[in-house]
Amino acid sequence: MGTNEDTADARTALLVRDAMDRATAELPALMDLAGPARAQGRRRKARVRVAVGAGVLAVATLGAVTASMLPGSGRQAPVEVVVAAPPSSSAPPQPLHIEPTPGESSMADLPAAERARQVNFQDQAVDVLQSLLPPTVGTVQRTDLRVNFYRATKDGTAFPLIFSVRPSGEKPQPCQEIRGRVCAKATLPGGIEAHASTIPTGTVTETEVSFRYGTCNVRLSVFPDEAANASAPVTPAQLLDVVKAPAFLDLVKAAEAQPMEQEQRSIPGG
Repeated sequence: MGTNEDTADARTALLVRDAMDRATAELPALMDLAGPARAQGRRRKARVRVAVGAGVLAVATLGAVTASMLPGSGRQAPVEVVVAAPPSSSAPPQPLHIEPTPGESSMADLPAAERARQVNFQDQAVDVLQSLLPPTVGTVQRTDLRVNFYRATKDGTAFPLIFSVRPSGEKPQPCQEIRGRVCAKATLPGGIEAHASTIPTGTVTETEVSFRYGTCNVRLSVFPDEAANASAPVTPAQLLDVVKAPAFLDLVKAAEAQPMEQEQRSIPGG
């Protein structure tokens, strides 16, 4: 004995067949045409049968789905599936243009391959810094002046930012709490000691962290917006958290392996 579902399917099939037969029966009889004309007539009739069948099948399917949602139908209600729209692709962020001073070079003066390498590093650095710096710093943007020069902007206030991985034969000097400077330090992975500080500059302050990695001195500095009389919106402890992060240290490792800055040399008597 068939189930209710089999009976419903059989009724649907009969409904489709009957609708197609009634629709095609209303077409005018085909004349005794020869060749392409006869074939065209057959195709016309077939198209009508397919179109009517598809319409009836859609109505029957809608009825079946509606019935399955009614109480006592014995069928499970369909699950709504929401397909998310694909994310829109955005163009890479444009650098902040800074006009070099007379006699000063910029990234535009580099060979094309080296400029592309440095731009690629800057783009990676922007992503890492944006994800690690506190929201108070704002939006981080690279510049086209030097590979180590960036800017962060928050509510119209601009904070210059230096991220430098520079080869040097000398280690950076540890922080000393003199002239209003406030120091903090932390141990990074691998036993590296990092020193951070706030540095007074008039009525505002700069925040900086530095450490030695391999053959390079690493420095991350957030400067104040002196025109707006706004200090760097980040604390030494927050910068120490940034430089501890694996993503930041991966950037440092890459820049130390293939330096992009000229070696720092001390000036005798300077």
